[in-house]
Amino acid sequence: ASVRRKPQHRHHLYVVELDPTVALFKVVRRLNPLRDPGKPCVYVGMTGLDPVQRLENHLEGYKSSGWVRRYGRRLLPDLFQHLNPMPYEAAVEMERDLAADLRQQGYTVVGGH
Repeated sequence: ASVRRKPQHRHHLYVVELDPTVALFKVVRRLNPLRDPGKPCVYVGMTGLDPVQRLENHLEGYKSSGWVRRYGRRLLPDLFQHLNPMPYEAAVEMERDLAADLRQQGYTVVGGH
C-alpha cells in the first residue's frame, strides 16, 4: 500500500537589510511611494535553502540579486522567521504578500517578485 506524504515544507522567506543608498535609485523610490526614511531598505526573497546559506550565495555572486550582492548587509529574521518553513506554492504567494505588507509599513522594498 502506498503512503501519502505531506508536501515538504522546506521553503523559506527571507528579508535582507540593504544599504540605505538603495533609496537613491529612482526605480526604487517609484516602487515605494509610502517609504519611511526611518525604516530600512530591504530585499524580500524566497528559497529552498536555509536563509543564512542563501544570503551567503547572494554575497558570493551565486544566483544572486544585484541588490543583495552590492548592497546586502544582514538578514532581518524578526521580519520573516515566524513564517518559515512552508510549501513552495505558499512561499511564492507569501513572498509577494510580505513585500507588499512591508511596503505598506513604510519599508523600502526591492525583490518580492
